[in-house]
Amino acid sequence: MAIREILVVPHPVLKQVSTPVDVVDDALRALMDDMLETMYDAPGIGLAAVQIGVPKRVIVMDLSGKDEPRAPRYFVNPEIVWASDDTAPYEEGCLSVPEYYDEVERPARVKLKYLNYQGEAVEEDADGMFAVCIQHEMDHLEGVLFIDHLSRLKREQAIKKVKKLVRA
Repeated sequence: MAIREILVVPHPVLKQVSTPVDVVDDALRALMDDMLETMYDAPGIGLAAVQIGVPKRVIVMDLSGKDEPRAPRYFVNPEIVWASDDTAPYEEGCLSVPEYYDEVERPARVKLKYLNYQGEAVEEDADGMFAVCIQHEMDHLEGVLFIDHLSRLKREQAIKKVKKLVRA
């Protein structure tokens, strides 16, 4: 396992649409292991492969609390097959937009399907933090950052702040 560099705005790769994965094999599991190690090191709760420069439809996530045992999750080719009409606001942050947080409104519940670490098909419902995080990470697969849901002014402020942070 290796810790990879996390790309930050305005890196052009972050705007790429990720390609579907053909097969869950040892090479893909090695990528997911690297992603998980990178996410824990950052630290974060979710990471899409495109954030480390690999535009494939792969996400890792761990929503366990600080004092809880780690509970890594893997999502290959995830798809939202249903989203609730009711929405919920949540203050989001992103490893690719370091030290910037703002409120985003998203569907409160979703149903998703994906392949897991073993390549098995899974379908499940998500609500709360899980729903927020999976939608946030799936946006990355489409080249969308959480700041793209904000006003142009707020988005420009976020990018300016990150550029300044990176220069420091």
